Amino acid sequence: MPAIAAGTVEARKVYGEGDTAVVALDDVTVGFPAGRFTAIMGPSGSGKSTLMHCTAGLDDLTSGKVLIEGVDLSTLSERQLTRLRRDRVGFVFQAFNLVPTLTALENITLPLALAGRDPDRRWLDYVIDTVDLRPRLDHRPAQLSGGQQQRVAVARALASRPAIIFADEPTGNLDSHSSAEILSFMRRAVDELDQTIVMVTHDPGAASFAHHVLFLADGRIVGEMPSPDADAVLDRIKGLDRADRR
Repeated sequence: MPAIAAGTVEARKVYGEGDTAVVALDDVTVGFPAGRFTAIMGPSGSGKSTLMHCTAGLDDLTSGKVLIEGVDLSTLSERQLTRLRRDRVGFVFQAFNLVPTLTALENITLPLALAGRDPDRRWLDYVIDTVDLRPRLDHRPAQLSGGQQQRVAVARALASRPAIIFADEPTGNLDSHSSAEILSFMRRAVDELDQTIVMVTHDPGAASFAHHVLFLADGRIVGEMPSPDADAVLDRIKGLDRADRR
């Protein structure tokens, strides 16, 4: 059995109170294996983004536990949690979140600079070459295509060698060619660099790049699919959508 990079135990997240309360996560226990690419899918409002945000330490649970590398996040002070997110967690978001005044290289190394750490030059070179950014390192975001900007974001997430990377709809703003390029890079980061990635997506094609898909509905895990195929994933999502409408 592979080690678990992050996970939840009886995770419950409720927004609001009384008659207006919305249960976003309903007793979810899940572990994300190290060195694997996991996709999370489900209908709108299923809780998939909430699960990712809580597991990444970006939002608090109402009850239950979140663990990253075996550390219970609820036992950490705010400073300790900030340090853990900075050092052990990487993020890739749909909107790229690059600093427009910095070059691609400066954006990639920004988290390390903020932490006062020098990059591991061999690892940094490996990451840059893996995502094929060497010719664009001195360019600012406005001089890069959307796909190139997202490659910078992926490289930034990889640069500090985090325990786990969370990706929230990372190809949502990209065309089909750039999306396939980014997803291929992410899969290579797992297969060749031994990274762990958890991705929230609504796109069956994107999910097919993962090793494994988890399906959520009404705040609960309702299924999973190893070695996903885009058509099979689409059929499963259609079934969840029909059940959600009943």
